[in-house]
Parts: sequence; C-alpha cells; structure tokens
Amino acid sequence: MLTKFESKSARVKGLAFHPVRPWVCASLHNGVIQLWDYRVGTVIDRFEEHDGPVRGVDFHLTQPLLVSGGDDYKIKVWDYKLRRCLFTLLGHLDYIRTVQFHPNASQFSWILSASDDQTLRLWDFEKRTCLSVLTGHNHYVMSASFHPSDDLIVSASLDQTVRVWDTTGLRKKQQGGADGAMNDYSVSFSLGTDGNRNGEGGTGGLNVQAELFGTNDVVVKYVLEGHDRGVNWAAFHPTLPLITSAADDRQVKLWRMSETKAWEVDTLRGHANNVSCCLFHPNQDLIVSDSEDRSIRVWDVSKRVGVQTFRREGDRFWILAAHRSQSLLAAGHDSGMIVFKLERERPASAHGAANKLYYVRGRELFCHDYSRASNGTAGIDVPIASLRRVGQQAQTDGIGSSPRFLSYNQHNPSEGNVLVCSEVDGGCYELITFSLTSSSGSVTDGKRGSCMGPACFLGKTRFAVLDRQTRQIVVKNMNNETTKRVQPPVLTVDGIFDGGASGRLILRADDRAILFEVQSRRVLGEVTAPKIKSVIWSPDGSKAAIQCKYGIVIVDKQFEQLCSVTDAVRIKSGAWDSSPTGGTASEIFVYTTINHVKYCLASGDTGTIRTLENPIYAQTVMKDQLFCLDREARTKLIEIDTTEARFKLALSQKKYGQVMHMVKHSRLCGRAIVAYLQSKGFPEVALHFVREPKTRFRLALACGNIDAAIECALTLEQQSESRQGGRDTWGQLGSEALRQGNYQVVEMSYQKTSDFDRLSFLYLITGNIVNLRKMLAIANKRGDIMGRYHNALFLGDAEERVRILEESGNLPLAYISAKLHGLEDDAERIQVAIETCGGSVEGLMEKLSTEPKKASCLLQPPTPIIKATKWPTREVVKTTLEDFEGATESYAEEQVTQNNATDLNDDWENDGYGDTLASGMDDMNLDDDDLGDWGDDLDLGDDMAETKEEVVDEMDGLTNMGESVGYTLPDAGRPPAACWSINSSHAAVHSAAGGVTSALQLLNRQIAVSDFSKLQGAIVGSYLGSFVSVPGVPGSGSMSVPLLSNDVSGHPGDNSLPRTSLKMKNLVNGIRSGYRFFQGGKFNDSKDAFASVLLDIPLVVTDNKNEATEVKEMLEICREYITAIRIKGAIAENSGNPARSTELSAYFTHCNLQPAHLLLALRSAMGTSFKHKNFISAASFARRLLELPDMSSERNADLRVKATKVLQKSEQMARNEHELNYNESSTFSIDCASFLPIYAGANVVNCSYCGSSYAGTSMKGKVCLTCGLSVVGIQTLGLVSGS
Repeated sequence: MLTKFESKSARVKGLAFHPVRPWVCASLHNGVIQLWDYRVGTVIDRFEEHDGPVRGVDFHLTQPLLVSGGDDYKIKVWDYKLRRCLFTLLGHLDYIRTVQFHPNASQFSWILSASDDQTLRLWDFEKRTCLSVLTGHNHYVMSASFHPSDDLIVSASLDQTVRVWDTTGLRKKQQGGADGAMNDYSVSFSLGTDGNRNGEGGTGGLNVQAELFGTNDVVVKYVLEGHDRGVNWAAFHPTLPLITSAADDRQVKLWRMSETKAWEVDTLRGHANNVSCCLFHPNQDLIVSDSEDRSIRVWDVSKRVGVQTFRREGDRFWILAAHRSQSLLAAGHDSGMIVFKLERERPASAHGAANKLYYVRGRELFCHDYSRASNGTAGIDVPIASLRRVGQQAQTDGIGSSPRFLSYNQHNPSEGNVLVCSEVDGGCYELITFSLTSSSGSVTDGKRGSCMGPACFLGKTRFAVLDRQTRQIVVKNMNNETTKRVQPPVLTVDGIFDGGASGRLILRADDRAILFEVQSRRVLGEVTAPKIKSVIWSPDGSKAAIQCKYGIVIVDKQFEQLCSVTDAVRIKSGAWDSSPTGGTASEIFVYTTINHVKYCLASGDTGTIRTLENPIYAQTVMKDQLFCLDREARTKLIEIDTTEARFKLALSQKKYGQVMHMVKHSRLCGRAIVAYLQSKGFPEVALHFVREPKTRFRLALACGNIDAAIECALTLEQQSESRQGGRDTWGQLGSEALRQGNYQVVEMSYQKTSDFDRLSFLYLITGNIVNLRKMLAIANKRGDIMGRYHNALFLGDAEERVRILEESGNLPLAYISAKLHGLEDDAERIQVAIETCGGSVEGLMEKLSTEPKKASCLLQPPTPIIKATKWPTREVVKTTLEDFEGATESYAEEQVTQNNATDLNDDWENDGYGDTLASGMDDMNLDDDDLGDWGDDLDLGDDMAETKEEVVDEMDGLTNMGESVGYTLPDAGRPPAACWSINSSHAAVHSAAGGVTSALQLLNRQIAVSDFSKLQGAIVGSYLGSFVSVPGVPGSGSMSVPLLSNDVSGHPGDNSLPRTSLKMKNLVNGIRSGYRFFQGGKFNDSKDAFASVLLDIPLVVTDNKNEATEVKEMLEICREYITAIRIKGAIAENSGNPARSTELSAYFTHCNLQPAHLLLALRSAMGTSFKHKNFISAASFARRLLELPDMSSERNADLRVKATKVLQKSEQMARNEHELNYNESSTFSIDCASFLPIYAGANVVNCSYCGSSYAGTSMKGKVCLTCGLSVVGIQTLGLVSGS
C-alpha cells in the first residue's frame, strides 16, 4: 500500500472522490462533511447542517454539486462553489445509509438513496421530486448503487439478500415525457404555503399506494441469496457482468449475471470480523474489501485468492471508495481516512544508445525507437523479451510484482544488456542480454539474484548490486558471478545509481548523495539531497539531475552542486534536452509533477511550461517535443513550448544577439518575465515588449532611457485622475534626469510638479538669469514671501530684498540690510517708519561685526563657464540589448559561427584537403640539411626582417650549436613563495610567503582582527618555520630551501604549499595546560594558557575537515574558560556585595566547562548561596551537583554528603535572602562585558572571531574583551582553517 494522504478526524462513514479535481469528500459520524485536497493535505471546506451521523456522500460528475444523507432522515444537495445547501429532500423514515448521483449525468438528474426504512428511493434533483420508491427488502438497506452503464441498481440488506433492480421502465417513462403519469407517483418539493424557506419539501401529496407498495417502473431482476448474515455492501464490476458483496458472515462473495439469471461464483474467506465494504478495482482485475477486523484485503478476481492484506492497529474500517479514472482508493476508519494506491504506477524504463528507450509493459520488455518518430507519432515499439514472474507471487500478477527499476549498459556498444529490478521478496534483479543488430536475434535467459534497490552497470562486463543483508556493494560479471565486494564509505547506504562514468556509482545514504569510485574506494563528491528517487545524466555526461521527492539538485561531473530547486508537490520524472541544434542540449532539464511540466536551468532559474490532465513520465526532450510514458507504459509525444527556458538560458550565457532575436520574434510577455529581467539587471530587454505605461515607465527609469520615460510620463499624466499620481511620476523622472545631467528634462519635471524652489535653484546653478527673474515675478504674483526673498538672494538684488523685508513687516531687518548694502535713502525711510511706530534704530548696527573679513558682502549669481542644453557627458553607444538592428547583426554572426563549427568536418572532407595533404607529404623532402632554405622562402615584411637580422646578429657567436637548432629556452618559473600566496587564502600561508600585509588583510576580512601586535610572534614564526637554511661549500653562502607540505608523492610544482610551524599538537598542549592550571586553582596561569591558544588558532593550517572541526571546538573551549575565569575574578571583586557575588557564582556554573571543572563551579556556587542565605538557589545548585556522574565515585563521597545536607536544609528554609537576576529555567548567554544574562530575543552583538556575546550595541566597533583581537559586531566570513 502506498499511502498518498492520511487525515485525523472522527469516524468516517462515507467517502467520495471528485471526478476531476484532487478532492475527496468524507462524511463523519459527528455530522460534519469535510472536503479535502488529498494532494496538498488540507481541508478545503466543511458543511455542518446535518443532525447526527452522515453515512452517505457523492459528487456530481459535471456540476459543482454534492449530495449527502444522514441519520436525520434528510438528503441534502450542496453547491460546493457557493458553499451552502441548495435544498433538502424529505421522504425517508429512518437513517439514510448511502446516496449516489446517476453515473450518466448528462441524461439523468437522478439520485439513488438507501435507508433503514427498508426502501430505496430514486429522486430527480432538478425537479426536486421523488421518482420511485423501491420496496422489497424486509430489513435495513445498507447500500445501493447504479450500474456504470446499464439500467440496473444493486442493493444490499441485512435481510441477507442482494437485489438487482431493473430501471428500464423508469428510464423510458422519463425519456418519453409522460408528465401526466408522473403525478401519480411523484411529489413536488417546491416551496409550500407554510413559508418554509429552507428548500425542504413536504410529503402531503404522495400517493399512499406508491408509498406502501412501490411502483412498477422499477422491478426486481434478481434476488441473490447465499450469505448467512446481513449483507453490508454490494457493487457492480465496471465492465463485466459481475457483482461483489460483503456481509457480517465475514465473507466476500462474487456473483455473475446473465440476461435471465444470476448465480454465485465463489466465496472469498479471510476476514476475521464483519466485512464493511467491498468494490472492484477500477483498473485491475481485483476486489478490495475492508472489515471491522482492522484490515483491508485485496483479492484476485480470476484466481479468487487473497493477494495482499493491509492491517491498521486500533481502527476498524467502515467504508471504501475508488476514483473513477485513477488507481486511487480511499478507506474510512474510526479515527479518519487514508487515500492510497495498491502499487506504484511508474513504468520501469531506461535510455539506450542511438535514441532508443527500453521499458517494461506488463511482463514484456520493449525497445522504443525515437528516431523513427513522424507525423505526431512517438516512434515504434519492438518487443525484446518476456519477463518471468519471481518470488512467492509467481503464480499471479500480485501487488508489487511489477518491475521497479531498469538499467541499460551504456558501456557495451556490441550487445544490449538490461538489468530489471523489482521489490518482490525484498528486492531482486534479472540480467537480460540481447542483440542490437537484429530484432529477431536470440535473447539470453535472464540471470537472477537478490539486491536492494536498483542495480547499475559499472563497465562493459561488470554490474553492481547492493546486498540487502550486509549493505555491501557487490560487483558481478555477465555470468552473474561475484568478483568483488566493496564496503561503502557509510553504513546507511540504501540505494545505488549510475555514476556517469565507468567504475563510478552514486550512493544514497540518509539525505545525502555520494559519488563513489569502486576501484579505488574513494569518495569523489557529496551533496545534500533528501529522499532521492533517481539520477538523470545529461546526454554529454557533463551534468546530472538528482531527482528527489520534492526537489531537483543539479550537479556537474565532479559532483559540485550547481543549483537546487524545490517544489510543493511530488516530482514524477525528468529528462534533459537533447536537441542536436540550438545550443540547449544538456542545458535545460525538463521535469514533470502530477499536473505540470516544468523546467530548470543550471543557473537555478525555473518555470512552468504547461499543465497536464494525467501524470506522465518524461524520457527525452527534443526541441519543443516531449517524449514520455503514461501510467499504462504507452509512449506519447507531447508538444511543449520551451521559449521561456531558451530565453533565460541565452540570457545567462550572455548570448545577447539571440536574446534580442527572441524578443523580436517570440511571444514573450507576462509580469513574470518582466520581473525576472529586472531581477537579473536587464530592464532594457523588458522595455522592448512591455506596453503598459506604468511598468514601462519603471523599466525606462531602471535602464536610464529618458526619452521612453518622458513618453510614458505624458501618457500616465493623461490617464491619472489625481494630481498626486502625476507629481510622483514627474518627480521620479526629474531625479533620474538630474542624475544624467539632462537639466532640460529636469526643468520640465519641476514645472509639471510646480516645485518652484528647486526650479529656482536649477536656474541658479545653470546661470539662467532671465528665467530666475521670471521666477521672482511668479513668486510675487503667488504672494510667496520666502520664494521672493530666495529669488532676490539668488539674483543679488539687494533693493528687492530690502523691499520684501519692509513689506513683510520686518523693519529692523530691512534697515540693517539697507545700511549694509549702502542704500542710505531706503535706510532713512525705514528709520522714519520705525520711529513712527515707537521704535528705535539705536544699537541695531552694533550687533553686526564691521571687520573686513567678517563683514557681509553682496551675493551675486555665478557666471556660467559654458551654456548648453545638457550637462557635458560622454556619449554612450547603444548596447545589443537596446538596439534591434545591432541584435539582428549579432544574432546573424552567432548563427554563422555555429554553422561554421557544425560544418567544419564536412569542409575538410569535401574540399579535397585530404588528397592534397597526402600527395604533398610524399613529395616533400624533410631532411635536416634543407632547413636553411626556409628563411629565403618566407616574405615577412620589412619590420619582421629587421627583427630577424637583429636576432641573427646577437646569436652570431653561437653557430657551433650544431644539431641543437630546435632548442628553446624553458619558461621561467616562479619562486615557491609566489605560488603559496596564489594557492591559498589562509593567513599563515601568506605569512610563510613573506606577504605580511596580505596576511593582515586576510585576518581583518575573515575575523575582523584589529590589534595585530599580539599576533607578531605567531606571524614571524610562520615565516621562519617555512624555510630551512642549508650551508654551502666553504666560502659560499647558505641556501634557503622551502619546506613544502604537499610534496609527499612528488614535487607539486606551481600548486605547492608551505609547512607551518604551528600544528594541532601545539593547540592541544595549550588546552591541556589550561585545564591543569584551572584544576589547581591557578586561574591567571590558566587564562594565559587559553589566551595563547586563541592567538595561535588563526595561524594553524588544518589538513582535513575533522581537524577543522576540532579547531573550532578548541576556539569555543578557550572562549568559555576565559569567560569563566573573568567571572571568577569578578566574584572576588564583589565579595562585599552578597547579591552580586551570588549572581556571579550562578553565572559561573553556566559556562560550558568540563564535568570535573563544572563540579568545582557548582560546589563553589552552592557554598556561596548557602552562606548568603539564598536557600532556593543553593538547593538548585545542590541538585545539579548530585546529578553529575562524577558524584558517584568514592573520592567525592564527602562532597556528596555535604551536598545532600545543604539540599535538605535549603528545602526546609525555602527562601532567598537576596533577589537575584538569575532564572535557571531559561536558556541564556552571558554578556562578556557586564556579566549579566542575555535571554532569547534580546538585541545582541558577537565577536567576529571567538563569538563572545554582548548585550545592546555599546560594544559594537570595539575590541573584544575575551580574545583581545577582533572587533565586535562586524559580520565576516569567519575563521578559515584549511589551506
């Protein structure tokens, strides 16, 4: 059983699948009807109008209707789009067990219901009338259902019978339109005179005879008797004249019908309690039944034997439902429901050589040739071999017996090898060998064995399987003989996949994919990929797509991750583009979900190509054609449009000519493409095909296209209803134009927005005095005092400024301004005005300084150096992305280049170069004596001739070199120190190379080191330790020889790296010294030891990931111990403050110390708290102390007794004398500056190197108090420990 969805709710009594959408409706025992989306697993809606349990529910085939029947004797018809009940049908006198719409929904608007009142009823829901009452059962009618195609109804009752009813008469009567006759047997459910507004009908006009004895429109055709107890369910076969029934006698019976009679075929026994429901599987020859014995059983109809049993502990099953078109089943139980499949429907398939696909349909292996596809057909199928049934289910096509995986040997071009794997009996494989040249060639009988998951070919004559017991990789030859067993690098491997090259495998372990080389047993790469389903390699082998349950991970050949994509629904399949032209091969990965075809690029870009009605399994993609298999393993050809994917691919590959050609000739549109182009920094591309003014305006501003922005702004101004919208548009345009220096557009923008202040300043800086005087006049007309004054100030018009101040009533300011600028007449007039008003001008001028340097002078507008319409800028040539003509030329050049590259081999073959070269080689005399003649035949020009003469003159003395004419000087090498700096980003390596400046820069960038003086010793040691001095012969100097760390297998050349003086052993010794001093109470010596390790860590080079992890752990240890020692010092300083010393003792115990040291800290904190009468805290520390493992040893017996006494005494007192800022139940970190707790959610900054925490921002930008090296609060890459 493959569970697709599971819900938790009250007991489920009724179930129904929606015919099209991924919905299932469940009616519950508590009266609620739930509508679930089983694909997403969410409740879409709830309907709660029934009183009591709802036992039956069904969807209409075409209309948005839902019918339900419950224990309140009511049948309700709901519109799930309107989310309400449309009307209620009344007539039944007891509980309603089942309801169903007629399967032929286009012709019959019928509803069938079965009830405990021993009747069945047929209703016309469009007329809201009862068409017929079917009587005959003498006990509760437990179920009733229509035949899928015939005029038949089957019902099951607790009277131990199954009845088949013929509705031919009613059908003819309805189609004949005998409305008059209907009045004898039907009741209208229209709104009565009693004002009932709930849509509920009455029964007052029902014919009494029809009510008691039924009508003759529907007659009993068969009565099936054979069950010993009440029958709970009966169902028709979808196509065959078969009926299945389930009863309380724990049996499932199979019946057959003919035109005249029906009889029992067989009885299926196996359930241990009442069988609640049974039905025929919609697509397979199976019967599915569920029971109160908490099991679901699957039976083979042809063999009449049990095939599978699924059990659920604790929940009884009550109901089953099957999807009309898919192989989905649903079962309701006591605590909810499950939606499931009996087996996987994915056909096993694998790509072969030369556009061939190998797949399994039924028990046959087929080869499909894509190269012969034409006229919309997907190609031709050729049967290869028949597969044998294996395992315990060899006699029947049981559940799970179909092949699951298929693998084709790509390494063998001479013959075909296929591995077929299934999950029968825990996993098995079959090796099939056949001829590739002849379709009628012999097929070698399959060689079989057990395995776990898929099997893969390693080479031409080898394949690998995973042993399911030992989890070892077993390598076998083509005779199925084991040649090698390899232990995988991890023990949790549960699957292997093709590694893309000979001798390589991809291992699936937990949530990882590991590229493993079998021969050398090396791990070549590893990526995170949860729930891996398959691995699809690109046609050229350069990339691989790891298909997961909910995502795709794309890696390259070296297993470096290129991108990762996640999806909300399950991913079904995927295939790489293999188009021979267009440059998209191995670049576009197309994958399918249950309802969509999507694409993914190596750059991480994704998109949706089209929707699907039914799930498909992609096999290959060529241009705009998707070759795939459906769930019946039938090949299909689906048209897709990959224009968007090719567009994004060309953009990522910077093929701008192709990009613009696609913009011009393809239908690219939509907000998604516009947003994508903006996010990638290409708004000028989107500008070509966007016509909406607002979006186009935004794009024009983004790419700096002022002309297009003006056009859009004018359009938006005409469309805008509010003035504010136009102001915002012109304001943005003005800002962009000002940035570009186009002050004509800036002037227009300011005029449109009436921004007079900015307009005046624009005229000032551009020297436009005429317009500045106009702005003065405009301000005067507007009555804008400040505007007038600013414009007068810009113009240098002192008289106007005095006049403005005088008119605005600022007479003292006007008097001072007039006196300063020598306007004596105006000053006298203003003085008179001031004195007239009772004021005085005495002392006004004394407030101003009369010194020459500080005295004010008249402000005059600057004289412009150059007058132009725009700011002088350099002309920018249009890029390919802006110019259509340039794009066309660029695209043509790309096409010519591509065609030339494609036809290169043809040119060499067709132009006759082969023959010419062959004959020329025969005629040429290549003896060494003729080499001198080459100089006379070459005409290299004057410049080259002079150069050659100079070379000959310089080398004239070396004519005796003889045969060494072809000698060339070797390229100059680089000193080792120069290579070291290039090959590594570690500060120790740069220090060893003598690059102290670059080393300090690296330390500052990586861990924000600020105080370099403390690292002087370590840096000098790195430099001195990377070379060794070798004494030379007497009288000569010594030689400096570099010490390399990667020269074990040979000289590394330019990839050399130095040895460094500081090793992991130095750090370990320092940590041990710190531990020893801490244990002995020598806290200052311990702090110095840990601080020394902190200073050495940045200059230690690790050899592997384990050492890098250990270095980071040592860094944390040093930080914790230095913090603890600083807190210990603070305790001594606050010995006179009981509350603070107790707090610090408590914080001391929360440092991450070794167990032996934590014991000392807890003992100290317990004693301090007990001494200061904080008994609650003392009890807490005593409990923590007693819980330590070391307390059980004999050497701590006295301490254990003491802690027990402290705990007893503290529990008796149970009070704290001092209030503490300490909460032992909350997790916190310690502020390394104030030694106060920092709880979760508080604002905190950390040291970039050691990670010490500081509350607030007071320490941000300062040197850390713990390590003394790095600056706090700077986000950096972090410590780099590997070379």
